[in-house]
Amino acid sequence: MKKKDNLKLKIIPLGGLEQIGMNITAFEIEDSIIVVDCGVSFPEDDMLGIDLVVPDISYLQANLDKVKGFFITHGHEDHIGAIPYVMKEVNVPIYATKLTNGLIENKLKEHNMLTKVKRKVVKYGQHINLGAFRVEFIKTNHSIQDAAALAIYSAAGIVVHTGDFKVDYTPVFGDAIDLPRLGEIGKKGVLALMCDSTNAERPGFTMSEKTVGKTFDAIFSEHTNSRIFVATFASNVDRVQQIINSAYKYGRKVGVEGRSMVNIITTATELGYISIPENTLLDIEELKNYPDEKTVLITTGSQGESMAALSRMASGMHKKISIKPGDAIILSSHPIPGNEKAVSKIINELSRQGANVIFQDTHVSGHACQEEIKLIYSLVRPKYAIPVHGEYKHLIAQAKVVEELGYSKDDIFVLSSGDVLELNEDGAAVVDHVQTGNVFVDGLGIGDVGNIVLRDRQHLAEDGIIIVVMTLESGSGQLLAGPDIVSRGFVYVRGSESLMDEAKQVLNLTMDHCMQKNISDWGKIKYEIKDALGEFVWKKTKRRPMIMPIIMEV
Repeated sequence: MKKKDNLKLKIIPLGGLEQIGMNITAFEIEDSIIVVDCGVSFPEDDMLGIDLVVPDISYLQANLDKVKGFFITHGHEDHIGAIPYVMKEVNVPIYATKLTNGLIENKLKEHNMLTKVKRKVVKYGQHINLGAFRVEFIKTNHSIQDAAALAIYSAAGIVVHTGDFKVDYTPVFGDAIDLPRLGEIGKKGVLALMCDSTNAERPGFTMSEKTVGKTFDAIFSEHTNSRIFVATFASNVDRVQQIINSAYKYGRKVGVEGRSMVNIITTATELGYISIPENTLLDIEELKNYPDEKTVLITTGSQGESMAALSRMASGMHKKISIKPGDAIILSSHPIPGNEKAVSKIINELSRQGANVIFQDTHVSGHACQEEIKLIYSLVRPKYAIPVHGEYKHLIAQAKVVEELGYSKDDIFVLSSGDVLELNEDGAAVVDHVQTGNVFVDGLGIGDVGNIVLRDRQHLAEDGIIIVVMTLESGSGQLLAGPDIVSRGFVYVRGSESLMDEAKQVLNLTMDHCMQKNISDWGKIKYEIKDALGEFVWKKTKRRPMIMPIIMEV
């Protein structure tokens, strides 16, 4: 790509900053936009009833004619989960490596979109020309196979986006990260580096994935008389491979439980990313034919998710498997920020049933610590640093590491989602802000639950609801029946008859007042009821339930 004077590249994160999850970033120059990643985030505790959170892509919809394609760094949910939702609005080709593409296809199948969305499988070292951009895929290591960094070439200069990465010199599968290629690109002169910040607070290096294999071996050799369960992330294909290796070594049969785990293992096996010795993997039903000490169960639910397989086993709600005293249960993951309570609850539940829960040294991160971040910066040698992927504290931690390397504060940009960073060799600055935010997925509805609905749900959850029903005569507006009171989630009615009787008296007085004043406007009547009943209930109970008057006309 030839450099053109004064042309500026815009980098616009549409999600993924200030949080772990929902990664999506737009790059724009001339009449072209490309997008890197397209992830979901999971609902927080106050998002009642929400299943998933996807990014607000208003900016892409407004510039639809410019959007050329999506480039996906790897197959984790926080990078691919929103693809089916976003592709319904912005249908452009998707470029990804082989396993990542396989996992994207699983998602598209679920949404009946496989034939509607173009996909292209890319190899490391391959360059894709798209609009005013050229994008190169570079091999990296992560906790899922086929992770890539991207070198994005444009007339304003080269931007390197690391994706999620660590430096693993002894990976379980495939090659180590392509440090020489990152160094070569660095020598060409790199405009900006967008680097993973998840572990930027941690000094040192992240341990190799192989170290977990040694821990598994040790645990398997210690628990020769126990049934073994291993809970891990479905997407950690290398972890699953190491569990299978240890199981095979100690003569155990392996079962898999949890829909996402079954899907990913099936896809990874078909594409050649997991090798399973013959007769090792069995159906859960077949496992029952073997003694406990000859079986291993790989399951989802290492984050304490209430509907995942391990949670259902812990609470005795799983149809096929119940926990027995003496079972060894390995939690092979680290609690995602915010999930600590749920994980500790599940450990307590399992321990109460007599299981031996093991979680020390059974996990290594897939993200780079400070020394690896320094290594990447010293190879790529960017003019500007843009920390990405992480909460604000993680981005700031990376900014501090970069300052230690001698960068000026003016050349480090800690962005917020929606910021528009314009940059070229002559300078960089945040020049604008575009609309970003959360779009809630609840069941089959996308975006039909907004902040107002969530606020109502919160209100209902905290204080309950009182429904007031009455019948008015059409024409004269005279009260024919009611007002009657129905309440849910407010008080237990049978124990509070006197409160309900008093509430009914308040309503009768209110209706008398309305009739005397000849108020026949329904809106006004509803307002009077809400006002009088709300004041009475607050005085008596210090609660503010939702009050819903319903008027019928005959």
